[in-house]
Amino acid sequence: METHRRLEGYEPILCAPLLRKVDRELLHLLSSLTEEEWGYRTVSPRWEVRDVTAHLLDTALRKLSMVRDAWFVEKQIPQTPQEVVSLVNRLNYEGVSVFRRLSPPVMIDLMKTACEQSADFHESLDPFAKATFNVSWAGEETSANWFDTARELTERWHHQQQIRLATGRPGILTPELYHPVLDCFIRGLPYAYRHIDAPSGINVLLEISGECGGTWVLSREEHRWHFLKEMPSRIACSVTVPEQIAWMLFTKGIDRDVAMSQIAIDGDERLAEGILGHVAIVG
Repeated sequence: METHRRLEGYEPILCAPLLRKVDRELLHLLSSLTEEEWGYRTVSPRWEVRDVTAHLLDTALRKLSMVRDAWFVEKQIPQTPQEVVSLVNRLNYEGVSVFRRLSPPVMIDLMKTACEQSADFHESLDPFAKATFNVSWAGEETSANWFDTARELTERWHHQQQIRLATGRPGILTPELYHPVLDCFIRGLPYAYRHIDAPSGINVLLEISGECGGTWVLSREEHRWHFLKEMPSRIACSVTVPEQIAWMLFTKGIDRDVAMSQIAIDGDERLAEGILGHVAIVG
């Protein structure tokens, strides 16, 4: 077992400036689309390119309204994870239903404004202060701003990647933009493993292969799972996921059997289930 590999999963993901860069790529992408391409189907069920774009516009404006401006029109306060999913699904459906009606030029102009204001806002936040919204898929009751901002980056990145995949455009799988997205997704694994029982001291290694990937090790300690800072001497299960499909694995964008044909598992396969079943989105 190699002991010199740098492990990840425990340092804050300070990525606020990357939102501006990801959204700049988004605007260039949208401006290049043909009228026909706006109607192409994506890997997101029931959503065409225009719908994914409408979702990105809606969520940026919604976040500014609720978090920056403290403007809460919704009176419903979800009490359970199921209620959170139900509320988010409804808000997403309503937002997409409205904004998908807009023409591409109108949508792009509104997106420019939304992206600029969103980037300014996230860059202005104290990354270690309490976020308005917790990262529910990581099981947190309260989250720091840095985690909420990283979650926002994953949303902006993976939905843009859906558009690129649908239209045959080059992806944005660069270490600068993609690695923090993966790192954020993987922060939800301790919560994903909450129902997987194992003796204390059992370790599970996840490696995302490729230049954008990395190495994370989950360890069982008493009644919880947590990330290790140093490589242990023993690994009960190792899982290797190609970077090309990792983002789709964690966002319900790839069929389980198709993913499994590309994923390597060594050791106790039961311990891989937390990784294979992890979903780092709401809804």
